[in-house]
Amino acid sequence: MTDAQENRRQVLYWRLLSRLFDHEEQSTLESASLAVLQDIGLPPALLDPQAGVDSIVQRHPGLAAEFDGVMVPEAGDERDKAAEVRRAALVSKVLLNVFATGSGTVTAGQLSRWQADAGWLERALGCQPGQLRGGGRQASPTGTGTGSGTPDLSNLIPQIGPELGALEADLVKRMHLREVLADPALAAQLTPSMSLIEQLLRDKDNLSGVALANAKSLIRRFVDEVAEVLRTQVEKASTGALDRSVPPKRVFRNLDLDRTIWKNLTNWSPEEERLYVDRLYYRHTARKTTPQRLIAVVDQSGSMVDSMVNCTILASIFAGLPRVDVHLIAYDTRALDLTPWVADPFETLLRTQLGGGTDGTVAMALTQPKIAEPRNTVVVWISDFYESQCEQLYDSMAAIHRSGAKFIPVGSVTSSGRGSVNPWFRERFKDLGTPVISGHIRKLVHELKTFLTI
Repeated sequence: MTDAQENRRQVLYWRLLSRLFDHEEQSTLESASLAVLQDIGLPPALLDPQAGVDSIVQRHPGLAAEFDGVMVPEAGDERDKAAEVRRAALVSKVLLNVFATGSGTVTAGQLSRWQADAGWLERALGCQPGQLRGGGRQASPTGTGTGSGTPDLSNLIPQIGPELGALEADLVKRMHLREVLADPALAAQLTPSMSLIEQLLRDKDNLSGVALANAKSLIRRFVDEVAEVLRTQVEKASTGALDRSVPPKRVFRNLDLDRTIWKNLTNWSPEEERLYVDRLYYRHTARKTTPQRLIAVVDQSGSMVDSMVNCTILASIFAGLPRVDVHLIAYDTRALDLTPWVADPFETLLRTQLGGGTDGTVAMALTQPKIAEPRNTVVVWISDFYESQCEQLYDSMAAIHRSGAKFIPVGSVTSSGRGSVNPWFRERFKDLGTPVISGHIRKLVHELKTFLTI
């Protein structure tokens, strides 16, 4: 029986490889795979390339739990061979739906279905839907150990995320996006993603009427979703230490009930079973805070789109914190001071002009006058640093660092953290004592929180 189960599993994986690398259907493998599914009680729809995982789970709700974590190896002894056959069928389905994207024009419905299937792949890997593709979410697989039968892909998660993003970007490019946006019914099928937002921002000047309204709606939805994730990372970023030189406000919400009772225990009357309170005690709530200025400078050239989106949202969140003065500058070969709109990332993004070359010196000309009190200023410069005037720009950045301001160079602000940085700048920043942050957005949040709570 063990050999029979192993043969079944191999049939399913041979079909998977065949469909991934050769779009022509192999009738022998198809019929053999169908027989396997019928024998083990799984729906034949798992073999239908047109059937999304969502639709299959709607008809067979019990499969949802099986898809979750199906690609995460389990610790312990070797799995039951029959269970491995079921896993092979489920893994094959989710991999084919995500990676066999075909060619030609893509409809809004097809993109939406692919995004849903990509979410199921992320769930199969032990992550939350959307964690591997963007929006500031961090992948955190839940499985551990080693098992048998199913390949251990948990170590490949950092590579899978960018690949999913690239696939999604390709699908978006193959859409007739303007036609989709002009039709409210089709636009309603779109799910916001970094790849889609990039295309919308690039094409926004060519849209009007209903198409522009739908584009703005998608951008705002994406901004709100990412902001919700980032806000949890930033909360309490600038609380500071309690300032006991400031008397506590004598209001009910500040009443320290435990301390009041403890200090008045000598007034307890056993006969009356009553506590007489001579004095009320209140908590200190005032905190020692120094106004901090955060200057975010973002390269908005073609290679830095996701950084522009994430940093704009992040800047708006910090702008909402007390006693943090946030300034935002975007640049390519020209620089744009977006500070007046920094509190509204949606409005800020609509004013960006993505693409073009890179000249950081024009951004530096806007940045330097904003550094009024270096000790209370942090400058975050986000770029791949492939500049036309390296020496001049680096000298200006080194001068900011020597002035006492905190200078944080960031290679990119993406969910995956993957990005190329000019090695010329990387080595000099390292020698300066301000190494380039690897690029994952949570690391930038940590650096900013550390500075703002000093």
